[in-house]
Amino acid sequence: MAAAGAEARGGEGWRTAPHAVPRPPGKFPGPRKRGRDARADRSATRRDAASRAADTAAPRRAPPAPPWPWPRPRPLTLLATRPARCPQSPPAPGPCEVRPARPAPGPPPSRPAAIPRTRRPGPGCRSRPRPLPARQLCEAWCVPCLVSLDTLQELSRKEKLTCKSIGITKRNLNNYEVEYLCDYKVVKDMEYYLVKWKGWPDSTNTWEPLQNLKCPLLLQQFFNDKHNYLSQVQKGKAVTLKENHSSLQPAIAEYIVRKAKQRIALQRWQDELNRRKNHKGMIFVENTVDLEGPPLDFYYINEYRPAPGISLVNEATFGCSCTDCFFEKCCPAEAGVLLAYNKNQQIKIPPGTPIYECNSRCQCGPDCPNRIVQKGTQYSLCIFRTSNGCGWGVKTLVKIKRMTFVMEYVGEVITSEEAERRGQLYDNKGITYLFDLDYESDEFTVDAARYGNVSHFVNHSCDPNLQVFNVFIDNLDTRLPRIALFSTRTIHAGEELTFDYQMKGSGDISSDSIDHSPAKKRVRTVCRCGAVTCRGYLN
Repeated sequence: MAAAGAEARGGEGWRTAPHAVPRPPGKFPGPRKRGRDARADRSATRRDAASRAADTAAPRRAPPAPPWPWPRPRPLTLLATRPARCPQSPPAPGPCEVRPARPAPGPPPSRPAAIPRTRRPGPGCRSRPRPLPARQLCEAWCVPCLVSLDTLQELSRKEKLTCKSIGITKRNLNNYEVEYLCDYKVVKDMEYYLVKWKGWPDSTNTWEPLQNLKCPLLLQQFFNDKHNYLSQVQKGKAVTLKENHSSLQPAIAEYIVRKAKQRIALQRWQDELNRRKNHKGMIFVENTVDLEGPPLDFYYINEYRPAPGISLVNEATFGCSCTDCFFEKCCPAEAGVLLAYNKNQQIKIPPGTPIYECNSRCQCGPDCPNRIVQKGTQYSLCIFRTSNGCGWGVKTLVKIKRMTFVMEYVGEVITSEEAERRGQLYDNKGITYLFDLDYESDEFTVDAARYGNVSHFVNHSCDPNLQVFNVFIDNLDTRLPRIALFSTRTIHAGEELTFDYQMKGSGDISSDSIDHSPAKKRVRTVCRCGAVTCRGYLN
C-alpha cells in the first residue's frame, strides 16, 4: 500500500533494527543494589587492580574468546507494529516480535558490532561483558512496522498468534468475515463462490455455497464487475468470450479480483485523505473506468510547504479591532482595497483584485464575514477517474452557488528557477502542476505535483467553472499570496470542477499571456477539455 500511505506509508524515519544478541535463560539485569553487593564489588575492584599491576610486568596476551553458550543471532523476519516495552523476563514470541531460533551446534560467530555494550573488558579481565539492560535490549529487538496492518493480521492468524496492537485477540482470532468474492462455479446444480476472508491469507480461501453467504452488496459488486469486463471486451472487439454458466474463465476471475483489491485500496486512500484534511467538506474517491489505484507519490497537505531555503512568515504584524467588519475600517481598507465578500459570503470584486481577510491578530471572532478562505472547503467533493483520458478529476457532490469559495490551491513553494527546471520534466510527461505566484513579482511558484490537496486533481478547461483569486491572511508578503478558487456560476451536483491553467492568478486568459520566447520554449501539451472555445493546448 498507497496511499496508505505515503501518505499504509507508515511513519517517518523507519530503519532496520540492529541484530539483537539473545540472552541465556534467566532474569534480566535489574538496578544495581547497595550494601553487601557494593562491598563485594569493591573487593572485585581491588582484585582487578592487582591483576592489572601484574599484567604490566608480564607480557600481555590476548584474552580468550568468551564462551558462547546461547544461540547465535540472525536477522529478524517480522517487524513490529510499534516499539513495545520489554518486561523483566524474556517474552514469548508473538506476531509483533520474533526471537531467533536455536541453530545447530557449530563454532561461535563473531559478535554484531552494532550492539552497544557498557564496558569493553581489559587485557586481564576474563569475565564476560555485562549484559545489556532490558530497555536497551527492547530498543534493539523492536522496530517500526514496514508492512500493512492487513498483512500483519494475516500472518498472526496463520500462526495462531494474538496481538492486541494489531487487533488480534483470542476472541476474534478465529473470526471469519467475507472481504470479497474471487470466483464462481456450479457443481451438481449448486452455486459456489470462492471467498477471500478478511484478515486471512489467500491460502485460506474456500469455496462456499451461495446459501451460506450473507453479503448481498459483495454479491452485487461481483456481478457488476463481471458485467463491466464483458462489456469492455465486446466494446473493444478484442477477444470474443463465450459465457460459461458453470464456471468463470480465468481472465474474468482475475479482473474481478483486481477490481476488488483496487476498491479496497481506494477506500483506504479515502480514509487517509479524510484523516489528514482540516476542513469541513468530506473527500470521496471512486474509479469506475479502469484499474488505476491511488497515486503512489502524492502526499496530502493543507497549506503551503516551503522548499529548503524558503521561509514563510505566517504571522500577521497587525490586525483590525472591528466589532462589525462590514461597516468599519477593516483589513481590506487598511490595504487600500474593498471588502471582497457580501453578506451571503459571495465574492463581489472582479478577478485580479486581491482579497485581504481578517487574520489571527484581528479582534473579530471566527464568525466574522471576512473569514472565508481560511475556513477551508465547505463542500463534499469526489476525486474520480475521468473517461476522456484526463486521468483523475474532481466533481462536486452538492450544489455550489455562484461566486462562492470552493477550494484553495496548495503545494510546495519553490523558486522560479527550480520551477523552470521541473517544468521541462513535467511537460515531457504531459502533466501540469506549476502555478506561478506572479501577483506582484515572479520569484516563487507553487508545485502541487507531489504535495497538495484536492486541487491537485482539478483538471484544466478553456471554459472553466472556477476562477482564481490572490488571498492574503496571515502572510502579507505580496510575493507569496494564497491561491483561492471561486465558482463563476452555479455548479450542480455531479459536475466536474475545472479552472483555466493559464489564468496565473491575474484573470488574463488571452493568448498574449502565454510566453513563447525561445528561452522558455517547451513541449506543447494537448488540451482535452472538449469546450467549444478550446484553445487546443494547455501551455
